[in-house]
Amino acid sequence: MLNPFRPGDQQTHRYTVVSADFATFEAGGGLVHPVLSTFALTREMEWAGRLFVLQMREAGEEGIGTMVEVQHHAPAFAGETVVLTATFAALHGRELTCAVEARVGARLVATGRTSQRIVDKAKLEARFAALRAAN
Repeated sequence: MLNPFRPGDQQTHRYTVVSADFATFEAGGGLVHPVLSTFALTREMEWAGRLFVLQMREAGEEGIGTMVEVQHHAPAFAGETVVLTATFAALHGRELTCAVEARVGARLVATGRTSQRIVDKAKLEARFAALRAAN
């Protein structure tokens, strides 16, 4: 694992909201709100933090999510571009924690944190295989 970063360093991810991101529950009657759902927002927040991981992992390594925390403050509508800024908060061993902020212009859409651990890819795949076999 490489670490060219320091606390406070940032990565930016831009995401344009599409109707597939709306708050929808198939089992619960369909569309809830025609806005960016918290679960789609969470995916994009995790990706923003992963931008660090992509530059930190070495051959044979992969990142895996270990924690996500989201406070959803305001809506983002179809066609709007959400700018997600991940800030390198801490690295404990091989686990990276980022603070993440999501905005549409000046509107604060969400804040939160993500953590991802950089692990040996072969060991991770072996662990997945063992868990599948146990079922």
